[in-house]
Amino acid sequence: MNKRKTGTGWEKRAAEYLTARGMKVVETNFRSRQGEIDLIGIHQGYLVFVEVKFRQSAEKGYALEAVDIRKQRRICRVADYYRYIHKIKANVGVRYDVVGIQGEEIHWVQNAFFHHYAER
Repeated sequence: MNKRKTGTGWEKRAAEYLTARGMKVVETNFRSRQGEIDLIGIHQGYLVFVEVKFRQSAEKGYALEAVDIRKQRRICRVADYYRYIHKIKANVGVRYDVVGIQGEEIHWVQNAFFHHYAER
């Protein structure tokens, strides 16, 4: 099975997990030339951008650790573009969450990181 297909399966599982906990998933695999956001949803009044990471075991590190500063910046750039093309106002609360799947265990970290503004 290729990595994209495997990733899509875990993203679907994460979406089901989040939906069962009150998030309304509005988009999956949003892509732009800046990058991709796995899941976009609405939860507790926030527009939430979710990165999903899977690791079969801890041998190659923990899933939650895989969202480093470089990945966070990319997610923020894509989120800015998403908000721009969908005309989402600046006063709408935004949150960045990470779902780490380690083997069969799912961990949802809400507000995992703050927005990184583009450097000029």
